[in-house]
Amino acid sequence: MRFSLAVISAKASLLAALLMLVGFAAQAQQAGDTTSISCGPPLPRMLCVDLDGRPSIDEPAGPFTYQWHMGDGTTLTGPTVSYCYKERKNYVVELDVIVDKTGEIRRGQKYIPVNLVQQNIIDFTTTTTRVRVGQPVSFDSPEAQLITCRNVQYVWDFRDGTIMQGRTAQHSFRRPGTYSVRFSMRGYGSQDCVASHCVSREIVVEP
Repeated sequence: MRFSLAVISAKASLLAALLMLVGFAAQAQQAGDTTSISCGPPLPRMLCVDLDGRPSIDEPAGPFTYQWHMGDGTTLTGPTVSYCYKERKNYVVELDVIVDKTGEIRRGQKYIPVNLVQQNIIDFTTTTTRVRVGQPVSFDSPEAQLITCRNVQYVWDFRDGTIMQGRTAQHSFRRPGTYSVRFSMRGYGSQDCVASHCVSREIVVEP
């Protein structure tokens, strides 16, 4: 959003513009902010890939059978494939091409690195999502990471007035109700590092 100072001539107008800017800043949800009403659910891990082998193949020599070795023991066929891995790791996909007319196997026509490790993960786990008043619940964030950020801080807001820091936390709720426990991350580096990185999960507390 842009504001042109050239059109703000009077002091009253300038003051009003500054107040407007302050208002927008106050609405920006920052990691570690405990006044926001809600925070979205964890996003799914990026474990799926879509691959197209046609651009790397000499089409006039075809037709071909495309054979994809996905790097985890799985083999798929077809000029294009979609696949979801089970583990967040680094893989190298190898594309072999079989010339249908001759049976010739052209191995390693394409090697594709698939990096599923270098991605931001804002997520946490709980020992349970339904407890009784006074029963402790453990929270953990073993995979949480902001790849490009330094000195990342982890903040837990249990939505009952209690706030803790660290990768892990344990908390007992004193009153029954449904609490959208919030996990926030904040780091140093680019502007994206200090922006909001938060997710929430509901904990139901019974009497």
